[in-house]
Amino acid sequence: MQQPWTDTGLRAATLDTTRTLLVRDGYENLSMRKIARQVGCSVSSIYEHFANKDQLVHALIDEGFQRWYETVAEAAETPGAPVHRLDLHCRKYVEFGLQNPEYYEIMYMHHPRWAERFPRELFRRASRSMDVLTRLVQECAPAAFPEAEKARIHAHVVWAILHGVVSTIIATRLDTRIDQAAYVDSSIHFAVDATRRMEPARV
Repeated sequence: MQQPWTDTGLRAATLDTTRTLLVRDGYENLSMRKIARQVGCSVSSIYEHFANKDQLVHALIDEGFQRWYETVAEAAETPGAPVHRLDLHCRKYVEFGLQNPEYYEIMYMHHPRWAERFPRELFRRASRSMDVLTRLVQECAPAAFPEAEKARIHAHVVWAILHGVVSTIIATRLDTRIDQAAYVDSSIHFAVDATRRMEPARV
């Protein structure tokens, strides 16, 4: 028996169910009919909110990046020296990834070959968090990164380190002989210290 849903409730339930099924079964095995059966509604009800499963996946990616942006924007406003705020940013990143593994996998580790291209307007929204990291990098080493373009490159290097940490732990690929907390601390220290020690660019 289908239960009555409000529009908001149905949309939220659909996204929650899709997130779980996508991570568990993969993109190829995801279908609107399977989602509707799990939610307890008709397929047509879901189509009123999402035209196809690609729109569902895009909505999940957007939702994940919005949650992350809210976290990082708040951390960036924390009082303290730039290097301390960069360190906090890195720790918040790892914390977010480990506490929200389903979102993280969909945001950064899920690449369906046949999915529609991620919409440009959603990509711009997703990029806001990297804009925050870029500004932190510039504040930590203004002489090395007088231009945003170079700071953005280094910000992506910092991100690559953090992504490696999170994805290794989520995928349970971390050597069991390594203490996870020490691994996280060492990686963040490396990323932050490398940023702080950057020399002015030579011409």
